Amino acid sequence: MPKLAGVNHLAAIKALQKAGFDIVRQSGHIVMRKGNIFIAIPRANPIKPHTMGAIIQSAGLSVEEFKALLK
Repeated sequence: MPKLAGVNHLAAIKALQKAGFDIVRQSGHIVMRKGNIFIAIPRANPIKPHTMGAIIQSAGLSVEEFKALLK
C-alpha cells in the first residue's frame, strides 16, 4: 500500500477536491464523494501514513498524482 506521511487533513481535502471529489458530510471525519467512490478523511494533523495511503488508494490515485495535487 502506498504511504505518504505528514499530510494535514485540510491539505488532503483540497487536493482531493482538485481531483474531482466533493464534500458530502462533515463530522468526526469528512466524507467525500466522486461518482460512486466514497472516502472518509479523518480530522487529524497529520494523517497517519498508513491511513493516508489507504485514502489515496481508495481514491484511485497514485502517490505521485496525489503529491502533484498537493502543490
